[in-house]
Amino acid sequence: MDDLDGDGWRRLLAAARRRLERTGGTIEGSVGLADPSDAERRVVIGVTGSYRPENVNRLTVRLADLDRALNGGLLATLAALDGPVRDRAAERAAEESHRQVLLAAAGAAASAAEPWFAEWLAAMTADGTLTRLIRRDDAHLIGQATAVLDQLPAGYVPLPVLAESVTGDTKALAAGSPLATLVLRALAIRSDSPAVPSGRAEQRALWESVGVIMDDMASQVLILNVRTRGGNPVSRWLDDAAAFGIPFRLTLHQQAEHPVVPACEEIFVCENPAILRTAAAELGTASAALVCTEGIPSVACHRLLAAAVAAGSRLRWRADFDWTGLRIVSAAIMRHGAAPWRMSAADYAAGLAGGESTPLAGSRTGSPWEPGLAELMAAEGRAVMEERLVPALRADLTVDA
Repeated sequence: MDDLDGDGWRRLLAAARRRLERTGGTIEGSVGLADPSDAERRVVIGVTGSYRPENVNRLTVRLADLDRALNGGLLATLAALDGPVRDRAAERAAEESHRQVLLAAAGAAASAAEPWFAEWLAAMTADGTLTRLIRRDDAHLIGQATAVLDQLPAGYVPLPVLAESVTGDTKALAAGSPLATLVLRALAIRSDSPAVPSGRAEQRALWESVGVIMDDMASQVLILNVRTRGGNPVSRWLDDAAAFGIPFRLTLHQQAEHPVVPACEEIFVCENPAILRTAAAELGTASAALVCTEGIPSVACHRLLAAAVAAGSRLRWRADFDWTGLRIVSAAIMRHGAAPWRMSAADYAAGLAGGESTPLAGSRTGSPWEPGLAELMAAEGRAVMEERLVPALRADLTVDA
């Protein structure tokens, strides 16, 4: 056995293993060695009983001859050296069967009719994720992931509670866990993100976009001049900040401990903090009530604005002129009854005329409040960020004396 592990045998036996694994262990056909060493040449001469010259470029050996040279023990020899010869074809067939079972089960999920769900399954099939899960005996994670997705969007559910309800383990969806990675991949596709975010803040935003709370202290919303009803400590902080035109970060935890009820006839909502910063610096207390989502609205943002609408406030909502921005505004209209704020085709055209802009990225969506907006954006192929509209937005935010 020591001799068989030497230089003369190593490549020959490796080639035999590869051949046998492709054919299910059938000792038929031949294997070859390119540019053989002298030690390999001598081994092949011994196996075949045929002389091979020193300058030979390739050696060929029939598996039957190799098996005979090993006293009918080729398979046993390979098993003793590096483990049993595997039947790759049978393994692939079993994996494919298992994969089809997984896909069929996932196809029965409540979310299966959604385009993003089909894209998620297709992506995991294409890049080998399903195969790797099967080989690691982790295929059950696909079923758990679909069960999690079927519970989304949720209504301010803590992440450990969601994990426990599906898996019985409060830590199953902790950052970096295999299950969390699968679900976040689906949520990234659902939100039209280019990839699963690696940073904790970005992952938190993705969870919050479907109503799942990773950390109620980290879930925040940036506000300016939002006055309130009620005398709890958080309400007093907001009222004091509004009295001086000071921006304020409100957390979900603060709202849970001390519910905030806005006392504003109208609240403007923007996406980029530069808009709120400009309003605070240039208008101060003369600015209308303004909430900044800082991208996809957080749970803290949704909770505040839901309370505002319940108390009689009207919401005027805008975002960037890109596909994600249109989705944000569409969702705000559906969820909160918001009215679009300078989100018309004319506003987009005016912003586009203001200078160079970046290409539109991601998958196209619609603008139900004005279908012509999405059509114009698709035709132009350019995005317009909110900052381009600062003069017009500042005018809208200026409160009459």
